[in-house]
Amino acid sequence: MTPEKLNEIISQGEGIEVEFKTSKSELSKDIFETICAFLNRQGGHILLGVKDNRTVEGVMESSIQDIINNIVTTANNAQKLNPPFYLSPQVVEYYGKKVIHLYVPESSQVHNTKGKIFDRNLDGDIDITNHHEQVTHLFLRKQNTYSENKIFPYAEWTDLKTDLFKRIRNIVKNLSPQHPWLEMTDEEILRYSGLFKKDPVTGKSGYTLAGILLFGKDETILAALPHHKTDAILRVENLDRYDDRDDIRTNLIESYDRLMAFIHKHLPDKFYLENTARINLRDKLFREVASNLLIHREFSNAFPAKLIIEKDRVYTENWNRPHGSGAIDPANFSPFPKNPVIARFFKEIGWVDELGSGIRNTFKYCGIYSPGTQPEFIEGDVFKTIIPLKKTVVTTQMTTQISTQKIPERIIEKLMENPALSRKELAELLGDITEDGIKYHLEKLKQEGKIERIGGTRGYWKIN
Repeated sequence: MTPEKLNEIISQGEGIEVEFKTSKSELSKDIFETICAFLNRQGGHILLGVKDNRTVEGVMESSIQDIINNIVTTANNAQKLNPPFYLSPQVVEYYGKKVIHLYVPESSQVHNTKGKIFDRNLDGDIDITNHHEQVTHLFLRKQNTYSENKIFPYAEWTDLKTDLFKRIRNIVKNLSPQHPWLEMTDEEILRYSGLFKKDPVTGKSGYTLAGILLFGKDETILAALPHHKTDAILRVENLDRYDDRDDIRTNLIESYDRLMAFIHKHLPDKFYLENTARINLRDKLFREVASNLLIHREFSNAFPAKLIIEKDRVYTENWNRPHGSGAIDPANFSPFPKNPVIARFFKEIGWVDELGSGIRNTFKYCGIYSPGTQPEFIEGDVFKTIIPLKKTVVTTQMTTQISTQKIPERIIEKLMENPALSRKELAELLGDITEDGIKYHLEKLKQEGKIERIGGTRGYWKIN
């Protein structure tokens, strides 16, 4: 959120998608009524540190972290907000004052706070708990808008791949030894995650489409969605057809595994030092690409999701319910959840971060993985993601790097892949320069402030 965008929201004043809260030193007591109403209606922006008359007072610096922690913790507490929902507050500097911006997306589920259901009307939060007709309309609207909520009352436990629950527990245990799923039964995980519900109109309970897509056997998924598939294609030499292909028609958990395996097979591995940790750039970048391809798609449409690796780019396509048109600006956009239940499940197992982070992380890591490039995100009926592959040649047999860069640029690129390389190793990798030549260029790069040495002979190079 930029100060300019914040100013634009403040100028609009409060309305169906905007709410101001003073919250100068503590969180407003009724904020979760507004959060609940926004989740149930069409989402919106909550600004903490702004009065009803649009006067910006700001939030006290000493209170900011406590307020943020309170929002995040309470939103994930089923006794306070049910079903829980992950929220990501952001601090914005606004003319010397700190404003906390909280974007609340529309949810595919009906939420309540402390047992009360709120809806949004103009600039107010309306308690509709005892208005049964309005509550029913709310459930129907969610079900008709979000296909992941469709209930299959005749699907049975035997229609699921129950061995996946053991794997899911192992994943979350590695993330957090105190994760609540570790104490739940398989059925409780499904209910807690919104994958098993009761239809308030028919009174029937059953697994939702989201539950079947995440845990269903292949035949169960194809019975619910005959057209469901994800295509992974390599098209480098044989441009008329393909060089390699994986036709994926299985649950989303194993679909993610197969997409990442296809990426590992055909794209080069690169390493990068982030803070003090050495990370795998390929996995950081394409984890976002693969997860978002699986999560943010309209499953009711027969258009197949695709991930295509070409000589100079990777691009994905999936059917979409657009909320805009054209290229997305990462500095100025409001993320919209296509399948919030599935997205939240992927977040719980660490395969995605908070809503909107996928685009930001893709911009961040794309420019490092493929220097000098930027990804493209194009909103429309078909949502497209394009990741350029600069000076990278992908073949069906192996992946090679071909470079016409100048020597200093090539040195930096190699050090980004492995910051611990010695002068001798750099000379061997580049092939057309001596060890003394490497020494000369390293000294020059140090003088220019582009690199610096951390530690002695057993240290590493830091890229600035």
